[in-house]
Amino acid sequence: MKKYLNLFDFKQKVDYKTEILSGLTVALALVPEAIAFALIPGFSPLTGLYAAFVLALVTSILGGRPGMISGATGAVAVIFVGLILELKNTFPGITPETILNYVFATVIIAGLLQIMAGVLKLGKFIRLVPHPVMFGFVNGLAIIIFMAQFPNFYIKGTSELMSGMPFWTMLGLTLLTMLIIWGFPKITKAIPSSLLAIVVVSAIVLGFGIDTLTVADTMVEGQSIKGGFPPLSIPNIPFTLETLKIIFPFAGIVAGVGLIESLLTLNIIDEITDTRGSGNKECIAQGTANIFSGFLSGMGGCAMIGQSLINTSAGARARLSGITAAVMLLIFIMFGSNLIEQLPMAALVGLMFMVAIGTFEWASFKTFRKMPTSDVVVMVLVTLITAITHNLAVAVLFGVIISALAYSWENAKRIRARKSTDENGIKHYEIYGPLFFGSTTAFAEKFDIQNDPNEVIIDFKESRVADMSGIEALNKLTERYAKVGKKVHLKHLSRDCIRLLENANEIIDVNVIEDPTYKVVVDKV
Repeated sequence: MKKYLNLFDFKQKVDYKTEILSGLTVALALVPEAIAFALIPGFSPLTGLYAAFVLALVTSILGGRPGMISGATGAVAVIFVGLILELKNTFPGITPETILNYVFATVIIAGLLQIMAGVLKLGKFIRLVPHPVMFGFVNGLAIIIFMAQFPNFYIKGTSELMSGMPFWTMLGLTLLTMLIIWGFPKITKAIPSSLLAIVVVSAIVLGFGIDTLTVADTMVEGQSIKGGFPPLSIPNIPFTLETLKIIFPFAGIVAGVGLIESLLTLNIIDEITDTRGSGNKECIAQGTANIFSGFLSGMGGCAMIGQSLINTSAGARARLSGITAAVMLLIFIMFGSNLIEQLPMAALVGLMFMVAIGTFEWASFKTFRKMPTSDVVVMVLVTLITAITHNLAVAVLFGVIISALAYSWENAKRIRARKSTDENGIKHYEIYGPLFFGSTTAFAEKFDIQNDPNEVIIDFKESRVADMSGIEALNKLTERYAKVGKKVHLKHLSRDCIRLLENANEIIDVNVIEDPTYKVVVDKV
């Protein structure tokens, strides 16, 4: 419990200027993203902005990864589209206000599930995600971030590309932003290049009165980002089993997608900063943040890899940057909406283009000829599924399953048996490789039951019975020997293997030869 209460590392040296400037940059980048994600399910911009503020603030204070930024995300927003369709089918004529109440309740339940995952220490299971899946996840997200900027080059309300001067103006300002972000750090790192690029391009647009797309232009007519402190929103819905049946499945998906994206982002930031975050602590922080978001008119969300990379690439390493981003975002909402709405989208598009370029694992191309074919296939498939469906949970789970099957297949082929007969006429089978569901067939083929002597010893010194399928394989083998009147002994079983057999003693009856001189290192239980 102590490490959960120890929120701030006061021994850490904090560069206050870098943290504050980086937080300001992140706050500016959060605005169009939060608005865009809120519009996916048809919410008002403030629903996304309130979620971004609450999540960024709470996770920055309580999270397991200082410097990581959370907010409203597209992956979570897409889930609410399904929830809204379900509500409209179940309750014809349901009002938008009632729909929001169901959404807030879903976010709160998702938060409770995420806290439960943290308390049960399920965050450690993110270690089961193989590196090729990580590569695919990151590359898929980079493509999503990159492609998400192209609608800003369309004529508003259509899918038709701009033409003439508006197009070239937008493109030129975007390229100028990217050039400043790329080139300025080569001169000095005193100011985050991303912030400088936004300020310079905005000054050019406002100073010369250039007619180009602004943040205000991306919103639905009549809507604004101006608002007050997030209002309290206690979900006004019937607390019945029928209600729970509707929202719980969506809450579970929100919780799962949010944790997968957050924990994978945590791992990526760990690698970049060469530090170690706490996955379980992050689960609890994400859950707490979503609960607060649901009660404060927010649509919920999770960690944002784009904004997290903006933050860490600017040099931020402490909690102050995320807190600054959240506070500045609230200031924009309450007092600076007119100024923020005038920001040119070209500056923010250029910033996100650079984030996408920096996010993509270009080194993954070099591994194509060095990695096993199965790993390359997994990486490409996860990238494509992530980019096409935007369903990060499905992409990652698919990648983990394919990787696990490929690993099982490779290990199944490695089981071997060295055969010998001693001076007493007893035949010995020395097994090499794990005995598990994938290797049982190959294991059974190693034995010559008809021609073996009356007594057989199977030596597991270099092997291990890994699961119930392995036990069943031993059971069938002993039954086949018993039918021809021959006896089987097992030798050099590790203690965990013996426990497996003892637990299954009603299924299998074999003699285990104890060897007091042989010691086996086993996993702690």
